[in-house]
Amino acid sequence: MTGREVLEARWLDLTRRELPAVARERGWPVVADHCFQRILLDNAFGGQWYDHVAGRPAYAHADPAALAHAVALGEQALAGDADLAELNRRSLEWRGKAPSKPGRGTPISRPSQSKRTKIERTA
Repeated sequence: MTGREVLEARWLDLTRRELPAVARERGWPVVADHCFQRILLDNAFGGQWYDHVAGRPAYAHADPAALAHAVALGEQALAGDADLAELNRRSLEWRGKAPSKPGRGTPISRPSQSKRTKIERTA
């Protein structure tokens, strides 16, 4: 594997498996993989990731330094050294959105395998 392939594999494992697996027990405001990806990439770029990455999927087209920074932020959140709720707040602020205020113990996002639509989840 090349260095880039190792970095992308770590990104996918971190955002699709490891972070979602601990999200509920840590009371994080999100649990879905795409939300972790948004949060980490936005914070790695210091703004909306799609202003910095032309192709999709973003992780495959981001420059290696930015992807490495995003992975490092995810590792820090996993280790308890970065505040994921604060990273999410910043990401939403850059997007002109306010964080939702879910009920006690209810994360803002749902796992992507949910059969309910986004509108149903927020109703």
